[in-house]
Amino acid sequence: MSSSSAGPIGRERLSDQAYRQIRDAIIALQLEPGAPLVDKALSEWLGIGLTPVRDALKRLTLERLAVSYPARGTYVSAINIADESQLTEVRVQLEGLAASLAAQRATPAQKQTLLELVADLELEFDNRSAHTELDVRVHRAVYAATRNEFLEATLNQYANLAMRIWNLGLNREPVEMAHVRSQRDVVDAVVRGDPLGARQAAEQHLLGFSTTVRTAMRPGSADGSGRSSVG
Repeated sequence: MSSSSAGPIGRERLSDQAYRQIRDAIIALQLEPGAPLVDKALSEWLGIGLTPVRDALKRLTLERLAVSYPARGTYVSAINIADESQLTEVRVQLEGLAASLAAQRATPAQKQTLLELVADLELEFDNRSAHTELDVRVHRAVYAATRNEFLEATLNQYANLAMRIWNLGLNREPVEMAHVRSQRDVVDAVVRGDPLGARQAAEQHLLGFSTTVRTAMRPGSADGSGRSSVG
């Protein structure tokens, strides 16, 4: 694991910094399902005190990315592949709403950020790990542009859970250009201020990704991930 990719933290609180870096390592499967989350080891890795790390672990447990057992410690939660369909069922509605609101409320600076992110996404077409990271950054930028902190927090939590499954299912799969184009469609609709177009594009983007993941994780697929849970 490396904390060098975390980028500038500005005025970010230490507990938030610890949460973000541990969360991203869990989502990227750098911290694998079932791995122990030892506060002292994480503190040394992050260069952050024990109290912020412990606060971060409590937050991760509440968000179901970690699980705590009395007298045993805290561990990265297992991945239940069957959760993907339920997460998508909820997310498709909320992602559409978020894109619609973002089209109405995004500031010029937020629109510029979205355009830059999707341009980077297109450049990283052949790099699965970079593409996945950029894709989720586009999603998070859309959530922020809704200017609805409750919707943003809810969608971020669901996206975190879904992305772990997607990273497991797609880690050996090539990036499909159709997914890149569908994400571009979302951003373009938000930037031009088209709520209906943004909603429809967001729903199609999510459903398309979900279909690809389910296909990749069927028994007998390329990575053999036909299991119902991991960890």
